[in-house]
Amino acid sequence: MHISEGVLPGWLLAAGWGLSVAGLVVGLKKMEHRKLPLVALLSSVFFVASLIHVPVGITSVHLILNGLVGVLLGWTAFPAIFVALLFQALFFQFGGITVLGVNTFNMAAGALVAYYLTRPLLRNPTRGKLIAAGVVSAFSAIFTSALLLSLELLACGSSFKSTAALAFIAHLPVAAAEAVINSLVLLFLYKNAPELLEVK
Repeated sequence: MHISEGVLPGWLLAAGWGLSVAGLVVGLKKMEHRKLPLVALLSSVFFVASLIHVPVGITSVHLILNGLVGVLLGWTAFPAIFVALLFQALFFQFGGITVLGVNTFNMAAGALVAYYLTRPLLRNPTRGKLIAAGVVSAFSAIFTSALLLSLELLACGSSFKSTAALAFIAHLPVAAAEAVINSLVLLFLYKNAPELLEVK
């Protein structure tokens, strides 16, 4: 779900950087030193998961897992996702540096939506609530990120209309797959490391 260099107008690139920098400032302020290993781990998971692309027409899809990152990190998802996207741009030319702000905001905004929607489910969690949190986090994060991507492409003109629609629809199966993954991870963490699911 990366937007490539040379697609978006300058004003949209600037807006993306402005929003991402604001998110990074908040995320770094909220980052707890004891959670640095978790932040690094989830940044790595996000990095690896989104490297494998499956072509779908003129676009491609891949696992994103920003919903899981959001549930476990909250605002700290911004720096975690930013670092992963930065290394993808530098090492594999996914996205790019000028569009890094927009790509970071798209992914981190989805993570934040998942975080706030699942917080009530993680208070006094049960097996059913954890599965629900997995499903909600996956669909809400991918829906938000895909919607932002589609709106940004539509802002570039009618020539991107079909690409925007395809990019949105193609990620629905990804959301279904991630709903299963997120649910299994949350169930595992509740059993083995419940402190990671504590809601403050």
